[in-house]
Amino acid sequence: MKLHRWMTGIAFFAAVLPALGQEHAHHGAGAAAQQEQTLKDPKLPAGESNAKAALEASPRHGEFASIEIPGTKDKINTWIVYPERKEKAGVVIVIHEIYGLSDWIRAVADQLAADGFIAVAPDLISGMGPGGGGTDSVRSRDDIVKLIRGLSPEETTKRLNGVFGYAKKIPSANGKVATMGFCWGGSNSYAYAVSQPGLNAAVVYYGSSPEASGLSAITASVLGLYGADDARVNTTIEPASKEMKKLGKTYDVEIYEGAGHGFLRQQTGREGANMRATQKAWPRTVAFLKKSL
Repeated sequence: MKLHRWMTGIAFFAAVLPALGQEHAHHGAGAAAQQEQTLKDPKLPAGESNAKAALEASPRHGEFASIEIPGTKDKINTWIVYPERKEKAGVVIVIHEIYGLSDWIRAVADQLAADGFIAVAPDLISGMGPGGGGTDSVRSRDDIVKLIRGLSPEETTKRLNGVFGYAKKIPSANGKVATMGFCWGGSNSYAYAVSQPGLNAAVVYYGSSPEASGLSAITASVLGLYGADDARVNTTIEPASKEMKKLGKTYDVEIYEGAGHGFLRQQTGREGANMRATQKAWPRTVAFLKKSL
């Protein structure tokens, strides 16, 4: 009797375990397929998790350039990606998050090139890392954050001015320039529109707005894209929106329900809300840039 029960148990597990394995493999394959589909989608930038793979698979020409800042000995290490097109193109200066010039920022630049723009992504802490390096020389993300927090608004503007001057003179560029930034970079994209009258457009991904008193200097069109669950940033939208409307300036705002801060990078977060926000925000961004540049 005991032998019979033992043999019956073996038969049960022999039948069930392969099925469990197949189910587990099915779920794993489904997740991998979903990630692969996201990677191959030509209409969206990669998320943080597959940014490196997207860069390695890109057919576009990307290169690093060392951009001199007029009047100083400082140079900004900058990733530049070119679109595959016959006509001259508008330039988008991609201002990184507080995490520096990461693979994800470079992948966003690559997607901008896929959409027809010359993307210029400066490492704004160039020369500030160990041995005079930039983001890639810093040991930890926390240390990168410290360096970026140490950048004064004046220094940030000076560095962006150097990149802006370079962007205007790229031989294959059409002379029009926009900024696009994320979080810290989003705030600085908006702030740079205040200080740079030659800027044509600014895209702000979940970055805080400047003080209303400074908005009269803006000549660029501004697009702001925000997650609804981001009160720290979103409390700055309405004062800026009211002032921009009063001044007769363009500040288009879209807020995505359920999405959080950093949704374009963390596309798999918040139970699908961040991906839904990405799927709406990126086409809106491309349309805005095409109109502006």
